[in-house]
Amino acid sequence: MSHTVVAELVAAVMKVEVEVGQQVAADDAVVILESMKMEIPVLADVAGSVSEIVVSAGDVVNDGDPLVVIKVL
Repeated sequence: MSHTVVAELVAAVMKVEVEVGQQVAADDAVVILESMKMEIPVLADVAGSVSEIVVSAGDVVNDGDPLVVIKVL
């Protein structure tokens, strides 16, 4: 089963904090977004293994856009 972490606002991707294959726990930061000069960490909702990274640093995302796909353990 997979879970997709999505953006909750319009923002620029500052940094991707994970790599494909990396294990993450719930509440680990997976992406750092920037909006209105504020850094906003996007947290994993579930524990698992990162199976896909959809965005790169410098991308602009909208509310609901996929960021990272996590394979739930």
